[in-house]
Amino acid sequence: MAYRSPVYDVERVPFEKIEPNSYNPNAVAPPEMRLLYDSIKEDGYTMPIVCYYDKKRDVYIIVDGFHRYRVMRDYPDIYRREEGMLPVTVIDKPLDQRMASTIRHNRARGSHDVELMSNIVRELHEIGRSDAWISRHLGMEPDEILRLKQITGLTELFRDKEFGRAWVPEEADK
Repeated sequence: MAYRSPVYDVERVPFEKIEPNSYNPNAVAPPEMRLLYDSIKEDGYTMPIVCYYDKKRDVYIIVDGFHRYRVMRDYPDIYRREEGMLPVTVIDKPLDQRMASTIRHNRARGSHDVELMSNIVRELHEIGRSDAWISRHLGMEPDEILRLKQITGLTELFRDKEFGRAWVPEEADK
């Protein structure tokens, strides 16, 4: 069977069954949020929210589209007009792949909160993802990954690295 992109299967999902993920580092400034509201008010929802469906809890967890979700949450006129329903496409991927998808979507169009990006790199490292995997799936250069690891201040992120001696101590008794 040929691959079928999720966008061909948009679902109308009740707002109350959708929840944000815990790791999105994307931030939108108030003027841009107002512009997003204006866009949705004038044009409607033109792009679905990308979610993972958690069957056990019967909820949709946002992978991409948190700010479109937020417009419905924060603006009752939009909620009423849309009858409390949001357009959703579903991807069925494990958490690490969903994190990577979130970052790819965000990096293609927005800015990131550095501390939250550092936390994602830390979490991916803790579940066993290599720097090469992070680089390939999140579109990061090795030096960017290193800087984000340094921000976390967690030495365990560097446990597999070889370090040379930066200096040699002088002998006390010469």
